[in-house]
Amino acid sequence: MIRISIITVTYNSAATLRDTIESVLLQDYDNLEYIVVDGGSRDETVDIIRANESRFGGRMRWISEPDKGLYDAMNKGIMMATGDVVAVLNSDDFYHRGDVISRVAAAFDDANVEAVYGDLVFVSPDNLHKLTRYYSSKAFRPSLFRFGFMPAHPTFFAYKRLFEQFGYYDTSFGIAADFELLVRFMYIRKIRTRYLPFVFMKMRSGGISTTMRNKLKMNREIIRACRKNGISTNCFFIIYKYIVKIFDLLFRKRSGIDL
Repeated sequence: MIRISIITVTYNSAATLRDTIESVLLQDYDNLEYIVVDGGSRDETVDIIRANESRFGGRMRWISEPDKGLYDAMNKGIMMATGDVVAVLNSDDFYHRGDVISRVAAAFDDANVEAVYGDLVFVSPDNLHKLTRYYSSKAFRPSLFRFGFMPAHPTFFAYKRLFEQFGYYDTSFGIAADFELLVRFMYIRKIRTRYLPFVFMKMRSGGISTTMRNKLKMNREIIRACRKNGISTNCFFIIYKYIVKIFDLLFRKRSGIDL
């Protein structure tokens, strides 16, 4: 049975962390390790971590210390992991069903699969049952990186050895290191991936990339990530992504969603 390590990065996450932890405890897959990397929170985050540690029966490890940002903390967690496969679960996201990890693990039974990804839904922070956006990875192809598209990164599970071979998150990126890593793994290294057609998790709307200033920064970093990895792109290609998103929000009907 393959061992899977789930990594949650936290910093002053007391308002949402309980939901994240509960969603991991809900999983019906036994060979699971949970790692929490805290950046030295000043709220009740560490108290929440301590209070839940014993509930994992020795399957949880955590640290709390200053870091150099989100992606540095993710790298720490991956390096700490003892699992064959690693994934990141953000501290304001949560798996909404108990069989997510077991379904992911089953996909890795195929020796040709090195990484998997799927769909997620955005929900209102004030009402976790109110869906505000559906993020489908179904149509993704590596050729779409040049337009700024990528599969839903929070759903990305990959063998730890891939990080050891091809590198970790590039911390010179402040907001788009996840995009750059997926470009490097999927476009440059051509790892063998599989899309799983179901919703992995719920993500609260909002976040670091939602303000206009951060969107502009993210798009600049996306262009830099593409060019770093030999993909020709420009701001006009990236604008196309937003045209597609607007069309999707206005005209696409959601039906038969596997929640």
